[in-house]
Amino acid sequence: MDNNPTPQFVIDQRVVYPSQGVGRILEIREKSFKDTKVLYYIIYLEFSDMTVMVPVDKADTLGLRAIVPKGEAEKALTFISEDYAPIPSDWKLRYQMNLDLLKKGSIMDIAAVVRSLYHRSKIKELPILERKLYDSALNLLQDEIAYSLQKPKDEIADLIHQRLES
Repeated sequence: MDNNPTPQFVIDQRVVYPSQGVGRILEIREKSFKDTKVLYYIIYLEFSDMTVMVPVDKADTLGLRAIVPKGEAEKALTFISEDYAPIPSDWKLRYQMNLDLLKKGSIMDIAAVVRSLYHRSKIKELPILERKLYDSALNLLQDEIAYSLQKPKDEIADLIHQRLES
């Protein structure tokens, strides 16, 4: 039985896998699983030096998406330098809110996590879990913007820092 969907991504395309980061599709491979053939994206995630297999028919559900166009990346950069509503002072509540945003995985959600945790860290040092969440979100944001704008990651890291400070 073979009822595989048509892949929406192509080999060598850069994609964003929510909370994992930017990856490159190495291949699209069919594997048999319980008498059914399932099509998978084989994605290499540079940041974690890991290769993952994502079923093509679950890619949408898992939030796999293409790198945002240049305009979206620039919008996220503008967004992190804008005013924002204060976030809860209860760190557990804040952590869950930010974790949920990160799982949704849009570039604006990621930018919101970076912006709020950066400003929170200026008031008070972040608890370890939150610090990890911030580092992870920051890395996701830097990666995607760097690929979108086709600029070196360290240049984007500096740019993000300038925008957060402004």
